This record gives sequence, C-alpha cells and structure tokens, in this order.
Amino acid sequence: MHRFCEELKQGEGTMPSATSEALSAKEAVEQLRENLDDLEHIGAENDDIEFLRQILEDHSLMNIIDIHENLEVKLPRARDHEAVETARDVLDLCGVQANRIPAAADLRNVMDSPHFKALLIAHDDICNKRYEEQFETYILSEPPPPVFSTAAEQVRFVNIHKSQNEPLGITVKLDEKDDLVIARILQGSLIDKQGLLHVNDIVREVNGIPVCTPEQLMEVIMDSDPSITFKVVPSYHNKVDAKPLYMRARFNYDPMKDRLLPCKETGLPFQLGDVLEIVNRDDQNWWQARLADINGPVGLIPSPTLEEKRKAFVPVNNDYSKSSLFCGLTKKKKKTIKYSSKDSKEFDTADVQCYEEVRRMAPFQRRVLVLVGAHGVGRRSLKERLIKDDPRRFGAAMPHTSRAPREKEVHGQGYYFTDRLTMEADIMAGKYVEYGEFNNNLYGTRLDTVREVIDSGKMCVLDVNPTALKVLKTSEFLPFIVFIAAPSVEALKVMYEEGRRFARGNKDRGGVEMKTEEDFITTVKESQQIERVYSSYFDDIIVNDSFEDAYRQLRKALNELTSEQQWVPVNWVY
Repeated sequence: MHRFCEELKQGEGTMPSATSEALSAKEAVEQLRENLDDLEHIGAENDDIEFLRQILEDHSLMNIIDIHENLEVKLPRARDHEAVETARDVLDLCGVQANRIPAAADLRNVMDSPHFKALLIAHDDICNKRYEEQFETYILSEPPPPVFSTAAEQVRFVNIHKSQNEPLGITVKLDEKDDLVIARILQGSLIDKQGLLHVNDIVREVNGIPVCTPEQLMEVIMDSDPSITFKVVPSYHNKVDAKPLYMRARFNYDPMKDRLLPCKETGLPFQLGDVLEIVNRDDQNWWQARLADINGPVGLIPSPTLEEKRKAFVPVNNDYSKSSLFCGLTKKKKKTIKYSSKDSKEFDTADVQCYEEVRRMAPFQRRVLVLVGAHGVGRRSLKERLIKDDPRRFGAAMPHTSRAPREKEVHGQGYYFTDRLTMEADIMAGKYVEYGEFNNNLYGTRLDTVREVIDSGKMCVLDVNPTALKVLKTSEFLPFIVFIAAPSVEALKVMYEEGRRFARGNKDRGGVEMKTEEDFITTVKESQQIERVYSSYFDDIIVNDSFEDAYRQLRKALNELTSEQQWVPVNWVY
C-alpha cells in the first residue's frame, strides 16, 4: 500500500486524473473502489488490494463519510449570528405575556435555564468565530447591561450516610436573609470526612422536605433512614489552612455541665494544664479543638471571649470548672472566704487567663524552680531536701535584710546585710522578687541573686509567695512552677505529729511551733484560695499528703524536663 501511494504521487498509476471539479468524499471512495482491480498492474499485492477493499466496503466508514457530508456540505448557514440578543427580546415578550398565556411562562422558564443560556452564548461564539481570548482593554462609561435579566439558583444534591454511633457534626443557623446556612462543620466528624458539605452552604431541603429553621432540620434528620439527601446552594468558599495553634488550658471543663453549649455531645472535656490544638476559630464563642498530646477527636470548647465573660459574671462557688481541695472539712454551711491586701499580702488581683498559647520545645533545663503553696504545706522542706541531695544541680538565692548582723553573722553567709533606705529604694525600682517586713526589719530576695545562681550553672530553687509569679514567669528565668497543695486536715495533723517527733530526736532542728486544728483548717482554705487565683501559672500540682511521696513526684517531674519535649509559653520560643 505504501509503494502504491508513492507511485500514485509520481503519476505512474492508471488511476484517472483529477478533474477540475472537487470530488466529494463519498464520490472519491466510490471511484477508488471501482479502480481497485487496476492496482495489480502497478505491482500491488493481492493481500494489500483485498485489505483495502474491506476498508472501503466497511459500513462504519460509509457512516463516517455521511456525517462528514452532512456537516461540511449540507449544514445550512446560521440565519442569526446574535442568538443572545434575540433571546433577550423573546424573554421580554414572554415576561409581558406570562401571566396571561401559560405557554409563554413555560417558554420563559426554558429560556431562563442556565444551560440554555450557555448554549446560546456558545452558538454566537461559533458563528462569529470568537474562538480565542480577547486581551484588549476597553474603558466603558457605564457597566454593560446583563445578558439576561435573571439568574437561576444553582443547587447541589448531597447524599450523606449517617452512623448510629457518630453525630453528623454540623451546626446550622439563620443568616440575615433568613436562609438556613451551615455555620460550622466539626473537624473529624462524619460530614467533614465525606467533604461534601461546606460552611455557608444554604440548606433548602432534606430528603425532599423543605426546611427553614434549625428545629425543622433536626426533626427531619432524626426521622431519616441512614441515607440523608441534602439539597443545598453551594457557597464555593475556598478553605484556607491556618497555622497550628496550641493553647494550654487554665481551667477544668466538662461540656455535660455547660448550659451554654448547644449540643453537649459535641463538647471536648479537658483538665487544667491540658494542651489543646485549636483547629478552627471561626465561631466567636465556640472553638474547635483536640487534645494535642494524644491527637484525639475534635470537639467544641468555649472561646477565651466566652469563658472570660462567664468568669466575670459567675460567682466562684457556682463555677463548676474549679477544683476543690476542701478534703477533710465538714460541710455545714457554705461560707465565702474573702481576702484583701489589707488582711493578707498573699493575694492580689490576678488576670483572668483561660488559655495560654504554647509551643513545643526540645528537652531542656529550666533556670528557676518555683515552689508555691500555703504556709505550712512543706515547700521549704522540699527546697532544702533538693539542694542537700543534689547541690551541683540546685542552688538557693541568698536573701537581703535591713536588720543589723547579729554576733558571728557575716555578710554574704546566710544574708546580705544592707540599710533600710537602700532596700526600700531597690524595692521601688523593682529589683526584688518578693519582700516582707518582720519586727520592723525588711527581708527580701533580689533578682540579681537569682541571676547569680543561674550564671553558676545551677537551677535556682525559690519558695515564694504567689504574688511573685508575675515577676518570675518570663523568658529570662524560664521557671518551672510547682504548686504544693495542702492535703486533708487529718493528713496535715499526721504530718505535723511526725515533724514534732523528728524535731525532738534531732536537736539541730530546733523546736516546732504549736498548731491547733484551726491552723490546719486555715492552711487548707488558704491553699484552695491560692490555687483558685493563681492556677494559670502552675506547671505542676503536687498534693503533699506524704513528704517522701511529694519529694519523689517533684524529682520525677524535674527529670522529665530534660528527657521529654516541653510545652512552653509562645514568647519563650526565640
């Protein structure tokens, strides 16, 4: 066949020469078929001739040729190159006659279809040979009139297979136009996994039933079979992936007790100190989050704005999110314990902090260990034990005092001695971590002495009042703050008696002040008050119901700092 075609090009064949008139495709095929036998004279093989004969006599080829003839030859020229303009005129006429003539209304509905409009636009583009994009810029005196007067609403049908054990995970609301829109899709939920519905989609029908309110939607879904069909108007909003945000919870939260949460099952319970990965903050009142350390399911948590408002108006005794340490107390009558700066310097006005933004860091040694607790819970004993057992790792900051040195006391051994005026000036200049007055003498710990311990390569151990936490929790000191909580009153009594027996057997320890049951009750109440006000600062809480157990817990927590990754405030990350 190839040689035959080459010879035809060179004019060696006996095929009749082409006439001046162009042949149609069908005529050319018929003429070629009639001259097949002549191909043998120019050296064509019988197999090649027979193969060509089968192709030329194939019905499929003839059908293709007929279609070609109809399109190229018989297709009439377009009578109107501007079908869109004509359609606009027809629409205007139909609009006038629609109320009187039903056929006019039907025609208007057909021509108003987006598919019909697209067909007319394509027709005009082909007739006018507008095949390429136009890049010319035109300056219009006014916006051009629309091609059509109205546009039909685009809808989608979405089929969802619900599970008996898993909620759909959507929240709906009425927008300013009273449309029922999807306000929230819970990440990780059934609908989020299927990816067929999106935030701001307008819900028109469910299983063919029109729904106009959230209550109607809920009723239809509850009565539906496992298969649910939504008719929605899509929003076409692109989802923007936000950077991961991690927050440390500064309160306990139980969604089953939250009267403000629309659906209790969608809430995420957490404890004080848990790190939450915030996955969505679109809602002003309810954020979507999961527990970061276990990568658990996503649930709703109150936003900082909502929780701060709640804590500003809810009395402390009615706040379910706070833990209580009133173990061992007899509940006869609830009584509010009020503290003021006049009565006690242990407390001040603390900021309402519900969450703290944090980042994960590699294991590292904190610079300062801060032990906080009520008077009599054993924080000073824990501090002394740490320094005694590991003096190369831990050190104490030496305090300053304005009193005169006693006999055999040396400056820089036990105390730094200074005068009252100098010490008061330094206090006003903010150079002290904390300070106090006893027997008309000032005592305090300077920030410089803390820095000296850190510069020596040791971890500075401080047992301070909670008011000092605001000064210490900075990127300079990188503190690890441990709250030593008081146990029950009975446990305090047992620990006190053991301490007295140990002091009687060890003369170097000196005497132990006498305490009454009222003192133990005061310690428990004071401990609970410190936790309520300052819990947002704590990295760990240890209940000192046994000194040896509390010491082991403290050493374990300190060892984990240098062996495991840590969640630290975001402003500590450089």
